[in-house]
Amino acid sequence: MALPAPDLDDRGFDDLVGDARRLIADRCPEWTDLHPADPGVTLIETFAALTEQLIYRLNRVPDRLYVKFLELIGVRLVPPTAARTTLTFWLSTPARAIQLIPAGTRAVTVADGEDPLVFATLDDLTVPPCALTHLRVRTADGISDRTATLETGGAVAAFSAVPQPGDELLIGLDRPVGGCAVRLEFEGRVDGVGVNPLHPPLRWEARGPAGWLACEVGLDETGALNRPGAIVLHVPEGHQAALVDGTLAGWLRARVVPPDEGQPGYSASPLILGLAANTVGGTTAAVHADLVDDEELGDSEGVPGQRFTLSRTPVLVGLGDPVLEVSSDDGWQRWTPVRHFAQSGPDDPHFLLDGVTGEVVLGPAVRQPDGTLHRHGGVPPRGSRLRLRRYAVGGGSRGNVAAGAISALRTSIPYVAGVENRHPASGGVDGETLDEARRRGPLTLRSRDRAVTAEDHEILARQAAPELARVRCVPSDGSGSPLARILVVPAAPAQHGRLRLEDLVPAQESLARVAARLDETRLIGTRVVVEPPRYRGVTVVARVVARPRVRVDRVRDDGLAALYGYLSPLTGGGPDGRGWPFGRPVQAGELFAVLQRVRGVELVEDLRLFSANPVTGERGSEAGRIEVEPDSLVFSFDHQLRVEEH
Repeated sequence: MALPAPDLDDRGFDDLVGDARRLIADRCPEWTDLHPADPGVTLIETFAALTEQLIYRLNRVPDRLYVKFLELIGVRLVPPTAARTTLTFWLSTPARAIQLIPAGTRAVTVADGEDPLVFATLDDLTVPPCALTHLRVRTADGISDRTATLETGGAVAAFSAVPQPGDELLIGLDRPVGGCAVRLEFEGRVDGVGVNPLHPPLRWEARGPAGWLACEVGLDETGALNRPGAIVLHVPEGHQAALVDGTLAGWLRARVVPPDEGQPGYSASPLILGLAANTVGGTTAAVHADLVDDEELGDSEGVPGQRFTLSRTPVLVGLGDPVLEVSSDDGWQRWTPVRHFAQSGPDDPHFLLDGVTGEVVLGPAVRQPDGTLHRHGGVPPRGSRLRLRRYAVGGGSRGNVAAGAISALRTSIPYVAGVENRHPASGGVDGETLDEARRRGPLTLRSRDRAVTAEDHEILARQAAPELARVRCVPSDGSGSPLARILVVPAAPAQHGRLRLEDLVPAQESLARVAARLDETRLIGTRVVVEPPRYRGVTVVARVVARPRVRVDRVRDDGLAALYGYLSPLTGGGPDGRGWPFGRPVQAGELFAVLQRVRGVELVEDLRLFSANPVTGERGSEAGRIEVEPDSLVFSFDHQLRVEEH
């Protein structure tokens, strides 16, 4: 497919005339009449027009030839990939009937001075109504049914008299509500419950096929059952009907856990006087893309090698195979997309789609040594119509928006009041540039789609999953069978300069595509393992002195942003500005310099470096140097910065 050819000389007619006028002023100062009617100026404009034509022809070579050679060896620009997130749709009233939010529903960002970004849902979202049917309380003494007590207006103790870790309040719904937002309305009173609402020893969970799944609490007006109010739970997709105490229902539970260090536990059980449940919303996956349906491409001329151009570009990959349909006497015939036509026969209904240029290409006819023509791919009959059923356009790093950035509906849906992304969008990567394709060309020619060296593995992995931010191949140490470990890091958004560990875990789809591609190209006997790197948590505790008449809070924010940016596994962090290098140790001395460069810092009084477990939050001992294994990256975890006034 055509690659954009660069210009060797980008000067035009006006530039050439302007250069000549400046030379006249320097070389012939006595020539003062530069009016367009002057014969000399006319000659200048004539030669500028001729020179412009020469430049036009010059720009066709040699870079144009280089681009054509890249096309001959199969190098194509990699299209952008789209950021993904989840969208939560809020109903205007609690569901009374099943509410359907169809696939392709569009929502947009709202930002002053910028074009809105469109996100579209991938699957149908069904939001059913729900109601409370059962209430159980489980303590160390066993499980008891409190449904009748609640229905008659009696007070129900949520846990044992003095709640202990392991106590459970079990709420049974009339149906499973996976992927939905459930609102629980509590009526009750507080008798010295005594917990910290910001750090309650309470976990909300939903029953799944293999056990209990964690629920995200979107709203808690009760302060962990401290007062009457509503709790909104975002129930995970795996919620299903299950048997608890012999009763089949869609079960939710509130489970008492040990309090965090320094936090109080429950001193008395909350008393529930009333409880109701209803569905107020639902959550589904969405992608930064706009979907185009049933685009007419034109009529076939009945010859091989036809090309049709789509109305919108770039076309995104990884969102399902595009479907080309060709009209026939029996209706519409579906054609299959392929990567190339090398294996296509004369009658195979194959086509190729270039995502960057937006071209739909049909198979060519190649002349054989005996003079005959061999078709690689079928040819639609003359006059038949072609259409592309659905394709997606968009993508790029702009789609990596923060949580809450998507807040408006572009598609109107009855009984849906609003939409939001509760989590950041991640995975958006810009398309490949021509300079990047030129650098990739010699590497492609050298490897010829075979993974031999560590660099070959990295190049092929990036081609298979362009949404990855970093790829690193750690070869075998020679102690056993040949093994290539492919460490992949997805693109992830930063919230105020901070990354979430869960956003650095690549999607299973990306891992599968990389593994499948490398399995095709690996050497016989080589095992390939595709996985994320290990992350070594690092915590910096520092004390700095601010300059006079400088805002302390601004210095603190800038200092923390500098630490999180420097100790970052993605682009922007590390000494070279491309992410922290694999296996590079962290030293306290260089972090002194990072903080000292922050605007408003007079002096870095003290700095201490600790290793940390980013999963459990456990901090290790102080160290002046933290070693990082070759298959590991650093992860900034809970830096602390104290700023003192001068």
